[in-house]
Amino acid sequence: MLYATETFTADEVEVLERHLTNVDRPVFALVNLPEVVKGALFARYSRTHKSLRRLFLDEFADDVDAASGDGGPDETTVGVGRAEQLYDKVFGEYGDDSVAQLGGVHLACEQASNLLTKVLEWGRLMAYLEQSTRYIAYDARLGGRYRYYRDPTLLQSRLGTRYVADMDRMFDTYAGLLPVMQAYFTERYPKRPEDSDFAYRSSIKAKAYDSLRGLLPAASLSNVGVYGTGQAYEALLLRMRSHPLPESRAYAEMMLEELRKVIPSFLKRVDLPDRGGAWSDYLEENRRGMEALAFDMFDGVEPEDRAMVTLVDFDPDAEDKLVVAALYPYTALPEDQVAARVKLLSTEDKVAILKAYVGDRANRRHRPGRGWERVDYRFDVVSDYGAFRDLQRHRMLTIEWQDLTPRHDYVLPEAVAEAGQTDAFAEAMERSAALYEALADAGFVKQASYAVALAYRVRYVMQMNAREAMHLLELRTGPQGHPEYRRVGQQMHRLIGEQAGHRVIAELMRYVDHGTYDLERLDAENRAEARRAARS
Repeated sequence: MLYATETFTADEVEVLERHLTNVDRPVFALVNLPEVVKGALFARYSRTHKSLRRLFLDEFADDVDAASGDGGPDETTVGVGRAEQLYDKVFGEYGDDSVAQLGGVHLACEQASNLLTKVLEWGRLMAYLEQSTRYIAYDARLGGRYRYYRDPTLLQSRLGTRYVADMDRMFDTYAGLLPVMQAYFTERYPKRPEDSDFAYRSSIKAKAYDSLRGLLPAASLSNVGVYGTGQAYEALLLRMRSHPLPESRAYAEMMLEELRKVIPSFLKRVDLPDRGGAWSDYLEENRRGMEALAFDMFDGVEPEDRAMVTLVDFDPDAEDKLVVAALYPYTALPEDQVAARVKLLSTEDKVAILKAYVGDRANRRHRPGRGWERVDYRFDVVSDYGAFRDLQRHRMLTIEWQDLTPRHDYVLPEAVAEAGQTDAFAEAMERSAALYEALADAGFVKQASYAVALAYRVRYVMQMNAREAMHLLELRTGPQGHPEYRRVGQQMHRLIGEQAGHRVIAELMRYVDHGTYDLERLDAENRAEARRAARS
């Protein structure tokens, strides 16, 4: 027998089967257990010779308390008290923060502004799914009101009535133009015989939503599904509690309250004055200090004109370094010795090595190994906020962004102009900018960004290695992508090949798409419809 098996009594098997996916194989999952117990089991696992099954039976199973008479697996609480004691011991005696990586929570974060969603999605070690402006019309109301965030302090100020009135007018414009743009796209792109009715209608709606999402203010509400470990939530809450946006601080308290119902031991330090409190104070003090320094240095300095995407930093020797990184794990040599040998190679030999390392990629999900992480590119981007909110969710890169204001002007979608709706769009942009200025002048410096429409540009920097660039650029230039972020990705790809001169690297990103498309979602919707038909 390849793997040894343990022997359990019938009673033990009955207990194990409620909480493990099998009782006799070397790989199994934990089910129907509180997150704190799962984490505690793994923490204890690292300091015992016992198998996890035996450990569970010996040290946790006796603490099972049935919540009802039938003792069903969905209604049991297993060893929570013991698990929390173990966490206290590990944190107190060992200082092992990695223990908090061993349990996770799915958290629904609803009715968050588009400013807050970017705070929620900042962490690298979490997973997010955000409500899309491409598939959902924002003309529907929530509780009889348009879906935008209403800051309590702002509403109680002298600008509260104007804030609501101007926001409502922006949403009125969006709602009024939806049928106009759907009719325009239906006329411009007639249904083809091979298009299903459902796929065609869905594509027309998505196109209309895409063309008008710039009218929505950053206060627009979104829902975000988050999955993360206890450690990741701790870091997120510390940032949120120090954030200058009042919505972020208030939302952090709601999140902490709910998370403590599931993983209380993981989050004990968040609001302790000498632990989490000190960390949040540190973050806030640093932010305030840097804001003051930057204001003193650059007050009154206007931004110079730049292209949509600027490549601000790259390595001239990138391709040679990639060759070294590609070869290194297949040798027994120190890296500098590999590099010395690579210097002697011809250009043709280097190109052949890079192509061999990347291999025959059948689709964009086939990506080379971590050798491609050897070199970096840093881009300065100014795009509309709608494109930024999609690009910001890429976590395997460094991204920093500036405050959202109207100072960088806005993007007028070509389709809106062609449909004769330039004046209506421009009027909404003017209302957005005027409300921003009024709020900022009244002291609501951070809340003023709520008023800024998603069509306004925001400036941000993105730094990524070549492997992440391959993933991001091939994904975001796909035919079904939004035109604005497709342009960002296409320009990044051109700059890698032309300005950096890394033509081989650019060539090997073979699934970057520089084409233009009409109904971006139509082919994807047709394929999805065909799959649904096949299943039924």
